[in-house]
Amino acid sequence: MSGNPQKQKPNILIFMSDQQRGDTIPPYGKAKTPNLDRFCREGLTFSNAHTISPHCCPSRATFFSGLYPSQHGVWNNVDVGNTLSRGLYEGVRLWSEDFRDDGYAMSYHGKWHVSGLEGPEHRGFNEAASPAAGYRHSRPHTREWAQYESMNAGSGIDEQGERQEGQIMRKGYETYAHYGVHEDPFNDRATVEEAIASLRKLGSHSSGSPWCLYVGTLGPHDPYFVPQRYLDKYAIDDIELPPSFNDRMKDKPGLYRKTRDRFDQLTEREHKEAIRHYLAFCTYEDDLFGQVLVELEQSGEAENTLVLYISDHGDYMAEHGLWCKGLPCFRGAYHIPAVIRWPAELKNPGRIVDAFINLADFAPTFMEAASIQTEREFAGRSLMPFIRDGRPEAWREAVFTQSNGNELYGIQRSIMTKEWKFVYNGFDYEELYDLREDPHETRNLFGQEEYEPVVRLLSEQLWAFARTVDDVCINPYVMVALAPYGPGSAFRSRATNP
Repeated sequence: MSGNPQKQKPNILIFMSDQQRGDTIPPYGKAKTPNLDRFCREGLTFSNAHTISPHCCPSRATFFSGLYPSQHGVWNNVDVGNTLSRGLYEGVRLWSEDFRDDGYAMSYHGKWHVSGLEGPEHRGFNEAASPAAGYRHSRPHTREWAQYESMNAGSGIDEQGERQEGQIMRKGYETYAHYGVHEDPFNDRATVEEAIASLRKLGSHSSGSPWCLYVGTLGPHDPYFVPQRYLDKYAIDDIELPPSFNDRMKDKPGLYRKTRDRFDQLTEREHKEAIRHYLAFCTYEDDLFGQVLVELEQSGEAENTLVLYISDHGDYMAEHGLWCKGLPCFRGAYHIPAVIRWPAELKNPGRIVDAFINLADFAPTFMEAASIQTEREFAGRSLMPFIRDGRPEAWREAVFTQSNGNELYGIQRSIMTKEWKFVYNGFDYEELYDLREDPHETRNLFGQEEYEPVVRLLSEQLWAFARTVDDVCINPYVMVALAPYGPGSAFRSRATNP
C-alpha cells in the first residue's frame, strides 16, 4: 500500500478550529493572529478555501473522506433528535484508516462530529474524541423535552425578565446569550494541553514511525464567550459593521429574513460587541495554535511535519444582520482559513494561492504527501502541485456546495465562480449575484430577464457537477421538481472542471 520506501514519510499535524471565517487570518487579517501571521509567512495560504456545507458534521465528514455529503451520507448534525443521518454510508473509508494501516501512530484530541455511531478510535485513531465531541449516543438524543419541562417552557417572554446586553429573548425557549466572558471557552485549553502531551509522546516514539496528530477546538463557535485579556486587545470604537449589514433581504428567501428577525433584537452597538468578541475568540484560538507550534518546534520534528491550520466552516459575523451559520448561502459561512506549512517540501514559502479549493481536497493531499496509494476516487483533488509551487492543469473554476439544511430542512445547492453565484433553493426562489459588481451579495438578480442566460449556464454546470458526486436531489415529481432548469440540463452542460 505504501509508496517509495526510501523517502521519509512526513508527520501530519492538523489544527481545526470551529466556525472560523477565512478573512480572520492573512491575507485579510480582520483578527489579531500573530502566530498565524508568522505561520502564513512560513507556509502556503489558500485565500479562496471553502467548505462544502456550512455545518459541522457534513463538512468534517468531507474533510476526512474527500467526498461530498451526497457520497458520504452525513447531511446535518448527527446528534440531534430529528437528524437525517447518524453516520457515514456503509463502505465509506477515511484517510485516517489508510494512515493507520500504513504504520502511522495516530492521535486524536477534541471535537469529532463525523458520526454519531462511531468515534475516531473506530476510524484509525488511537484515542476516542472528548465527551463534548459529538459522539455520545447510539440513537438521536431526546433530552430536549426534559430541558423544556425544567424551564417551564411556554411561560412567555414577560416571565423571562428584561432583556440584558447580548441576550436574545425567545418565547417558549431559553434566553440565548450571544457573547460574554469565560476563562476557558468550550474547554479548548484543556484539549490543546492534552494534544501537546500526546505530541511529546509521539516525538519520542521508540519505533520512529511517522505520526498524525489531530487537534480539534470548538472556538470561535457561538456563543462567543472569551477570556477578558483577549477581548481587551480590541476597542469597540474600532469595530465596523459589514457593508451588507443593512440589507433587509427583501429580495431573498423568506427564511433568511426570518433568521435575521431574532438578531434584530440586538442594537448596532451590540452587533459590534459581538464582532469584537468573535475576533477576540479568533485571537484566543491563535494563541492555542501557537502553543502547539512551539511544542512541535522544540521536538525537533518540525522540518518534516506537514502542519495544516483549517476550520470546518465560517460565520456570518453580522453580514446581512445574521450570525452563526445556516441556510443563508453567503460567503461568510463558506469561506474558511486554510494554511499549510511543510519546510521539507514546500517551495517558496509565504505564497498566497487564490485558486478555489475545498475541504474535499485534503484527503487526496494527505495520501499523496504520505505516498499512500488507493484505488478509490475522491471528489477533491490533491494540493501537492501547489505545495511544489506549480498549478495543475484544468484546475476547478467554481465552488459547488450541498446542503439539506441544519435541522430546519431545505434543499439547497449552489455554484460560485469568480464572476457569479447562483443558488438553487428548493424551499423558496433562487438567488443570483454578480460578484464583480456586488461582492457583498446584496442584490439578488434572479428573475430578471436579461440574466436568464446566466441562470441557464450556471444551472447546467451545477447539475453536471451533481451528477459526478451522485447527488440525487433530482426527483421529477411535479410538486418537488422546482429548479428553474432541471437535472436534464447536465447533459448539455458547458460546465467548468469541478
